[in-house]
Order: sequence, then C-alpha cells, then structure tokens
Amino acid sequence: MKTIVARILSLNDAAMAEAADIIKNGGLVALPTETVYGLGANALDEAACAKVYAVKGRPSDNPLIMHISDVAMLDSIAKNVPPMAEKLIQTFWPGPLTVILQRKNVPRGTFLDTVAVRMPKNPIALRLIDLAKTPIAAPSANLSGRPSPTTAGHVLRDLSGKIDMILDGGPCEVGLESTVIDCSGDGAPVILRPGSVTREMIEGLIGPVGMATEAAKDEAPKSPGMKYRHYAPEAKLTVVVGEAEKVRAKIQSLATDTEKIGIMATAESAYYYKHKNVLIMGDSHEAIAANLFDMLRLCDEMGLEEVFVEGVAEEGLGVAIMNRLKKAASYNILKV
Repeated sequence: MKTIVARILSLNDAAMAEAADIIKNGGLVALPTETVYGLGANALDEAACAKVYAVKGRPSDNPLIMHISDVAMLDSIAKNVPPMAEKLIQTFWPGPLTVILQRKNVPRGTFLDTVAVRMPKNPIALRLIDLAKTPIAAPSANLSGRPSPTTAGHVLRDLSGKIDMILDGGPCEVGLESTVIDCSGDGAPVILRPGSVTREMIEGLIGPVGMATEAAKDEAPKSPGMKYRHYAPEAKLTVVVGEAEKVRAKIQSLATDTEKIGIMATAESAYYYKHKNVLIMGDSHEAIAANLFDMLRLCDEMGLEEVFVEGVAEEGLGVAIMNRLKKAASYNILKV
C-alpha cells in the first residue's frame, strides 16, 4: 500500500473529499487535531476499527475515542447524558476534553458499555467528520507504545505503507492527548487521563471530581492511557524530580557519556548543563506539552541510549506532562 500524504491548505481541497471517501469505504486516514494526529476510521464500522488495532499493534482491550463534529451527533451514540457532562460539553467543546458516557447504537465489538466522545478543535478534523457523515474513531496515529505524533512526518515514519492517507495540517497546537473524564456513573465524575483541560478547570465548573489510578492487568481500561506502556522512545528514560538545583546537579553527575546520553531540560536550566546533547523542552508548561513528544522522538533520531529528564511541578498542566513522562519512562523516577 502506498500512503498518500496531502498538505491541506484549504478545507475545500480535493484531498478532503478523497479522505472522506476512504473513511466511508472502511479505510484509514491520519488527521490532525489540536492535541495529536489521530488514526481515523469509521467509528461505527467494526471492521474498520479492527484495522486501527491491527495497524497500531494496539491491545484489543484498549478503548477508542469517538470524534464528532456537532453536539447533535451525540444523541445517536450516547444516552442518559447527566447535567454535569452537559455543562462540560458546553464549556470545553470543541476542545481537548473527552467525556465518557453510556453508549447507544454503537457496535459492542468496538466499544465498552460506555463510549468515549470528544469534539476536536481543529477545522480539518471537523470538516472530515462532516464530509464522512459519521463519527470517526481516532486514537493517536503511531505504533502502539511509541511517542504520539504531533506532525504528519511523525505519522509517516510510523505508519508509511500501512494506512491509506495522511492529511497534513501542520504541527499540533496542544501536543498532549485530551483529558478524559468519566461521566457514565451515578457518582462524581472521575478524570481517567489528565490533559490540558486541567482538574482545576473542571472543578471550577462542576465541583469536586475524582482522579483515577492505572487499570489493573486483568481489568479492562475505560480510557486509553490507563493500562499500557505509552509514549516511550527506544532510549532508557529516567525522570529526575526534586528541588531544581539538586535535579540539575544530579543529572549533570549522571550524564557522563556525552555521545550516548541526552538531557531533556526546561529552557530555564538548559544552559546549566555542560553536555553535548541537551534538548530544550520549553519555557512554560504549555510549551513543554507542545514539544514533549517531538523531543522524545528526537532522542531516537539522535541515537541516544539513555536520557535524563527534568521533572516539572505536578500542578495544573504539569500533572498531564508528568503523567506522560512517567509512562514514557516506565515509572523510572529518581527523587533527589
């Protein structure tokens, strides 16, 4: 299979209609969203969704997120939407928030008793859903376990020859996958995966919410990112946390091989290190989030064997950043 790559400069590009036809006919199209690039398939076509799992090498119990372009589409796929979920939807859609609801008229082989839904804040994604006239299931368009793709180039490196088409809409703005919140039960909503819609933002709107831990090995996860190793480069990753001065000193003492070892640092402290391979993550939580997966992929492109990463404060968006870093490092955390 030859993968078509189409740079989208207008929502009226012929490639948009071609991509919609591919989705309608059970094919796979990688599309940009504001978070990461998604691997799109007709969410109501079990065979098409099965292709997503096969191409990614995704565990079969790792659920998909359904993307819609209009709140009216929600009525056909979800039921018993509680008032708190409606308030979240009205406030944060379109945007990087996925809401888990009780499912309706959705293939049981593709989803759980619940369905995870979001409306992306990206005009290309919204236009494709409209043209395809179906919700689109779109997990990150990468090989399972690898860092999520935030550019069309990342997708091409992982999935070239395995999918029908890539819609190139430029780099993703947010850089981390959506926040996932479970509103399907009778109790308080629970955040299953942190993202750029933070716990503080959500609680400021609807009051206290829970924060889930990872799913157990024998438990089916309700959300992507709850059970399996994610976001990992080939290099061994160690996240170093503590007071900034102690973190820098510890990393400098450990990064002895200037060829095979790398350092991922904030812009504030990057110039502290006397080392060849220093990757600057950014000067704010927003910048770090947007750059994070690109930095992890760059580690492999540079041929690094080990990488030490400065941890960030786990508050606000920092919770989501550390969530991704911990998973990428297989929870190899060094406290100083």
